[in-house]
Formats: sequence, structure tokens, C-alpha cells
Amino acid sequence: MVLHARGGTLVLEERPTPDPGPGQVLIRVRACAVCRTDLHLVDGELPDPTLPIVPGHQIVGVVERTGDGVESLRTGDRVGVPWLAWSCGRCEPCLAERENLCSRARFTGCHVDGGFADYAVADARYCFALPERYGDLEAAPLLCGGLIGYRALRMAGKAGRLGIYGFGSAAHMIAQVARAEGREVYAFTREGDADGQAFARTLGASWAGSANEAPPAPLDAAIIFAPVGALVPAALRVVRAGGTVVCAGIHMSDIPSFPYSLLWEERSIRSVANLTRRDALDFFELLKSVEITTTVHEYPLERAGAALDDLRHGGFEGTAVLRVSR
Repeated sequence: MVLHARGGTLVLEERPTPDPGPGQVLIRVRACAVCRTDLHLVDGELPDPTLPIVPGHQIVGVVERTGDGVESLRTGDRVGVPWLAWSCGRCEPCLAERENLCSRARFTGCHVDGGFADYAVADARYCFALPERYGDLEAAPLLCGGLIGYRALRMAGKAGRLGIYGFGSAAHMIAQVARAEGREVYAFTREGDADGQAFARTLGASWAGSANEAPPAPLDAAIIFAPVGALVPAALRVVRAGGTVVCAGIHMSDIPSFPYSLLWEERSIRSVANLTRRDALDFFELLKSVEITTTVHEYPLERAGAALDDLRHGGFEGTAVLRVSR
């Protein structure tokens, strides 16, 4: 499924099977989850995609062939491929294991072809073994919503009372991790989204309401997954002194002006940029002892556009996942 122009639609095409280069592997894709970032890409809201492009950056598949120099993976290995596709390995952030900030970084499904396809080529450094207890469809959301959510949760510090704004793919996984760590979760959804609020409660949220409501107690931290800048001052209003608001999306509408009093008392705002290999290794190690359930909605590959439309309109709880092969 190929995007040829920003703001365009996905087109089903037949292409030759790609060959892995040095340090790369060819992956037979089994499943690929659909992310709001894919929606931003298709809608033309990301600044510099390589077009035409095959979207999809939550890839689950099996190594079909390895390129020269690959020793960490073998044919038949099941792997997951996330958003960060490549980093230079030489700049200051890379050398400090902050390759998520590499200025030359390239991203799966944005700069290199992703997983809305039968086959994908990936840098072996950014292919990760997946927990065996997750099937292909169930594992796919872990590769972005899980990983980015996990990084956002770490940035929230030791917050005992955690607010989550936008209860979609990432939120429904990270709420479970937060509850397993003994935190209280407060879920904020669109106004009138009774189904979303009920879904949050089934995953352990102590309270669920709309984003313009105040929770029953001040929050220690809040994570904003919804791409809505107006939620930043809304979250600051309900975060205690010294608390943190974490903006976890790659794209967000402009943050409106707000009085300094909302930021005063050492509140802080920070963003999450991509992920590191260490995030992936730590998260998948955590899942050996913390079992979370990924709620998935299956679509065939050729209905990728429909999955994006359903995501746009809030047509499901959890994550849409394309089944590519078995």
C-alpha cells in the first residue's frame, strides 16, 4: 500500500521483492499495526516524508534473508521493527545512547518503506525479538504505542497519580503497565465518549472523564497522547506543584497561550522524541514479568485506508492491525 502524495490515498501496487543490503535483513511481514503517526503522514502533517512511501512502522515478521555483516539475526527469527529505522552511530546523541535525537535519523514508513507490504527491509540493529506469548497481531501495537508509551511513562517519573489524555492505542497499553507498577490512573477522553471511559475503567483506571473535567485529586504527572495542543494548559491546571506534563506525540496542534501561573511552582512540560534501542530492550524485558493485553482490530492489508479512516473517526478501542500473511 503506497502513498504517492501528501494528503493522498493509499494505492495497492505490485513491486519486486526488495533485497537486503549490508547490515540489513529482508522480513516477510506477518502483521503491521496502524498508528496515528501513519494518519499524520497520509494527511500531510509530517514535514519531510520520502515519497512515494510504504507506511507502517509497527512491523511483526520473520527474517527471510540476511545481508552481509548481519550476525545477530538468522533466517526464521521472528522480529519487530519500530519507528526509528536508522541512526548514524557517530554523532554526540548516538554515542550517548540517545540515538532518538540523531539529526540524521531515518524513520520506518516515513523515510524508508514500512510494513504495509508483504516484505520489508530493515536495519538489523533496529529489529527486536518479541515476547513469545504475543501472537503476531497482538505483538504489533507494542512496537510504537507500547514503546513510545513506555518512554513517556519513564519521563513521567515516579508519579503515583498519573493522568492520561487520549485513551487510544498507546494509552490502553501503558495504563496497564502503570497499574502493574502500583500507580493510580486517571483517564481523559473526548467529551461524551462514554465507551472510551468505560474501556479505560476495564483496564484499571480509578477515574475516567472528559478532558475538560477535573479529576478527584491533583495529578503527579500527565501524559498527553492526543495531538491536541489545548490539552497542555488543561493538564497543567490539574497537575500538582512540581508535577510534569509529558507530550508523547510526534505531531501536535499549536499550544495556545496560557498564564504563567499554570507553569509556576516548578511544573514542567516535556516532549517525547522517538525511541532508543534501550527503550525497546527494557520494555520487552519488562513484559516478561508484566503481562498486558493489547486490544486489536484486524484488517486485511488492502483495507489499510479503511483502518486509517476508522482511526480518524474513533471507530474502535485499542489498535487497528493489518494482517499481511500467516
